[in-house]
Amino acid sequence: MSDDSTEDDDCPELIPIGERTSQQALKIPVTIITGYLGAGKTTLLNYILTEQHNKRIAVILNEFGEGSALEKSLAVSQAGELYEEWLELRNGCLCCSVKDNGLKAIENLMQKKGKFDYILLETTGLADPGAVASMFWVDAELGSEIYLDGIISVVDAKYGLQHLTEVKADGLINEATRQVALADLILINKTDLVTPEELTAVKRALGSINGLVQTIETQRSRVDLSHVLDLHAFDSLSGIGLQKRLQHVQTTRPHLDKSITTVTFETVGSILEENLNVFIQNLLWEKSVKDMFGNPMEIIRLKGLVAIKNKSKQVIVQCVHELYDLEETSLNWEESSNRRINRLVFIGRNLDKDVLKQLFVSCVTEENSS
Repeated sequence: MSDDSTEDDDCPELIPIGERTSQQALKIPVTIITGYLGAGKTTLLNYILTEQHNKRIAVILNEFGEGSALEKSLAVSQAGELYEEWLELRNGCLCCSVKDNGLKAIENLMQKKGKFDYILLETTGLADPGAVASMFWVDAELGSEIYLDGIISVVDAKYGLQHLTEVKADGLINEATRQVALADLILINKTDLVTPEELTAVKRALGSINGLVQTIETQRSRVDLSHVLDLHAFDSLSGIGLQKRLQHVQTTRPHLDKSITTVTFETVGSILEENLNVFIQNLLWEKSVKDMFGNPMEIIRLKGLVAIKNKSKQVIVQCVHELYDLEETSLNWEESSNRRINRLVFIGRNLDKDVLKQLFVSCVTEENSS
């Protein structure tokens, strides 16, 4: 039986390492690994730390995850030697255990630059990966040496629906749902423990929350590491792949958590950068954009390609919670203005497609009439 079943359509569009810009090549990619308790996150990390896969990966284990740091360290120390506070393993990987968000561990790790090519950062099962991801946007010094490559969430095929439907006090979004909403890639693990019908139900639920995410089905967390590294989910190298993916994203209907959905739309034209900033800031910071019932829209993740006036290249807009970023890609828009198609994907709560599109179109219209 195969340990890893994937569909070609679900595999992320990877960027060959040779295509990294010279500046990008100097930086180390960081991938955040998240997942609810028991989903198989630790199994995945143990696999990475012990198997011969010819990749040099530094793994930061979170001490508040499943199993104690001592257990985790003992599990791998038999196959390696202690390298200061980092464990250097025989398969070329590095490993350490932390009690915090891993920022200090990464800073220490950068002193060993040259010994690794990737960093995987584990979050606790109850952590908000968005808060961890935001560290790499706000820490300029750290950002000069590393870049955020993507967020991977491990979901338990057997108990995933149960986790996603857990009701939190005060109407808060439960942790499992937030992890799915923020993910760039989801590993649906333990597929051998469910029926095809149950697996379909899980996939439908995941897609209703995050219409942009790609999925890989796994057993015992075994996965070809080339599918989880070099995702380029947060940088301009994702431009071509993102353009193709955005064209196929559909607005979803609530499936489980009645408030978490994906909304997407496209519109032709160019927008002034200052108008785009106002649109995003009203949405993220002011919370002044509301649905038809008067509820403020809560954005968990935003991703899109936009055409900014007087810029010939396509611009990626990214948002995680209240942080956002605009970055030019290497892709040029065609000269004709009617070929400049803005595509935006919103993932969050209380989203109203008509209101969002009307607001964005008014910004574009205002620019075109000025």
